[in-house]
Amino acid sequence: MSPALLPKHVAAVVKYQKNPLKALEIFTSVKKEDGFKHTLLTYKGMIEKLGFHGEFEAMEEVLAETRMNIDNGLLEGVYIGAMRNYGRKGKIQEAVDVFERMDFFNCEPSVQSYNAIMNILVEYRYFDQAHKVYMRMRDKGIVPDVYTFTIRMKSFCRTSRPHAARRLLNNMPSQGCESSAVAYCTVIGGFYEENHRVEAHELFEEMLGLGICPDIMAFNKLIHTLCRKGHVQESERLLNKVLKRGVSPNLFTVNIFIQGFCQRAMLNEAIRLLDGVGRGLTPDVITYNTLICGLCKNFKVVEAEHYLRKMVNEGYEPDGFTYNSIIDGYCKLGMMQNADQILRDGAFKGFVPDESTYCSLINGLCQDGDIDRAINVFNEAMEKGLKPNLVLCNTLVKGLSQQGLILQALKLMNEMSENGCSPDIWTYNLVINGLCKIGCVSDADNLVIDAIAKGHLPDVFTFNTLIDGYCKKLKLDNAIEIVDRMWNHGVSPDVITYNSILNGLCKAGKYEDVMGTFKLMMEKGCVPNIITYNILTESFCKARKVEEALNLIEEMQNKGLTPDVVNFGTLMKGFCDNGDLDGAYQLFKRVDEQYKFSHTIATYNIMINAFAGKLNMNMAEKLFNKMCENGFSPDSYTYRVMIDGFCKTGNINSGYSFLLVKIEKGLIPSLTTFGRVLNCLCLKRRVHEAVGIIHLMVHKGIVPEVVNTIFEADKKEVAAPKIVVENLMKKGHITYFAYEILHDGIRDKKLSRKKLPTSQKVFS
Repeated sequence: MSPALLPKHVAAVVKYQKNPLKALEIFTSVKKEDGFKHTLLTYKGMIEKLGFHGEFEAMEEVLAETRMNIDNGLLEGVYIGAMRNYGRKGKIQEAVDVFERMDFFNCEPSVQSYNAIMNILVEYRYFDQAHKVYMRMRDKGIVPDVYTFTIRMKSFCRTSRPHAARRLLNNMPSQGCESSAVAYCTVIGGFYEENHRVEAHELFEEMLGLGICPDIMAFNKLIHTLCRKGHVQESERLLNKVLKRGVSPNLFTVNIFIQGFCQRAMLNEAIRLLDGVGRGLTPDVITYNTLICGLCKNFKVVEAEHYLRKMVNEGYEPDGFTYNSIIDGYCKLGMMQNADQILRDGAFKGFVPDESTYCSLINGLCQDGDIDRAINVFNEAMEKGLKPNLVLCNTLVKGLSQQGLILQALKLMNEMSENGCSPDIWTYNLVINGLCKIGCVSDADNLVIDAIAKGHLPDVFTFNTLIDGYCKKLKLDNAIEIVDRMWNHGVSPDVITYNSILNGLCKAGKYEDVMGTFKLMMEKGCVPNIITYNILTESFCKARKVEEALNLIEEMQNKGLTPDVVNFGTLMKGFCDNGDLDGAYQLFKRVDEQYKFSHTIATYNIMINAFAGKLNMNMAEKLFNKMCENGFSPDSYTYRVMIDGFCKTGNINSGYSFLLVKIEKGLIPSLTTFGRVLNCLCLKRRVHEAVGIIHLMVHKGIVPEVVNTIFEADKKEVAAPKIVVENLMKKGHITYFAYEILHDGIRDKKLSRKKLPTSQKVFS
């Protein structure tokens, strides 16, 4: 006689069966066993298994069968499980339907059912609907519990009302509920989310003072909010407080901190945390993936690959996320060979490239200019069974458009439709952007009309791209017409729209229209940004209204904007262009003291160029030296301006020495700069220095292309200096007088045997 099959046996088999449909098959087959009848335990287990795996059609069938065989008054737990599983999959309406049917099927919802549906609605930001459910619950006389109040607090916090959540927290005892650690952490997290850090910290201290200490799950949710907001150090301080009260961190805590450190680019701290994991905790694949992803996002892909090797050596199996993170990192750095190697290694270990892999490769190859191979990778993806989809196709369309290969991009768009993957407005936007970048704005405009005809409504990006394209070609009437079309399509112009129009008007010299458009922008409720004010500053300066431009700084600060290098640079240049060099210099000095702004190479260059242009080389050199003292390295433009100024004022010694220093620093002067110094040296009959510069040019490879076609070293040594001099003369960089002196000088063997000139020789 075989032992009787009990419901608890069936429930256990269903629970531990990984395949939900296989579990359903077993569940159905046991009905044929003599004397066996499903109970609430088996039904509930089967419904939970199907719902968890998203097999909702089968779940509803079993649920219907359950209602016929089990007292409906006992099914509240089953309904709650079904609601939660629908909620986890984002099927909100289906979860609501389950809740609404409970009454119909004679299962009176209790506070637990109301809590379940309210929590789902709040999680998916249906706050009004959640409030209505709460009011309905109160109308039915159902008493809320601590979980109800906590869900309400979460709703307040997610609608940026942490103070309302705090009041509810304070009122809980009067409602017969004791405050919980979860409730406190919910409100504390709400305060941190809204950057009310002082109040959040005070509430945390209040919680601990009342003897309420969160468990590690509640604490992890709190520090996840903090780390996401960038407050990693604050999270560490809170962790130290709960550690003293006996709370032990788990692996989720470690992962949250690693993610937080990586988001703040505190990579050494993230690495130290992973390498130093102890107290019985062992890093898992998620821990390694969190660090690897963070390293890749901060362009430390070689280090990320090191941790890939380390996790393999420690017996962990990298997953698709691991490989895709590193492949994408290398692709963004343009290191395609490294990306290929990771792909080969991963494939050898069983990694199957997916949509994300191919998108990264296509993007990287397009940025690298290797369009043919990008197309081959796309075709390979199709051959390996990936169906054409918008993400993959748009990645290639973007690459083709950015490289100016518009015809190929349009061809791909047509093929998308044929392959059952219709382009969306973003596909059109990519091609429209590509057309505008190569100056074909009218063609881009026609493509917008085509998109509308095919049912793809343009968005703000579409219109902004067209407007910017027309403004750059100074076709301002067309740009303003596009703005009118925006309103007609129900799309409101944003700050980018107005900035493009303002910039176009400024470049066209229509300064009065600039202010008119700015006033219109303000009337429409569009808030200006720093770029808006930079354009206004440039407009005022070009209209010789520098004082008005200067007044904009105070207006910006009153609106919470901080003037940047472009703004101050434009103002300084405005003073210089209007002949007020003293005003420019006074602003230059005032910027440090009054506006707490740190100068940059760009602002130094503006002033150095202004003084050099007025041949005041003493001031130019003073600023040059101050620039170096403050830790800035003069760039190629700085040296060119100084050299030109010295040559124009007849100070050939300084001009010559600055030229040599520039070359020694790896900055290649233009032929015009070489010519200016050579002309001055030849005029002073300093032939040996002039000839030395020619030989230095040859040594540094600053020669016409024809020199590189001479392969015999002896011939090249003789011919190259002559060719350089001929080229300088032909292009008008040296005078005929200098040409004759140099021509004779390079034939003088005594001069040719001299060592190449260096700045040390000049200054010694």
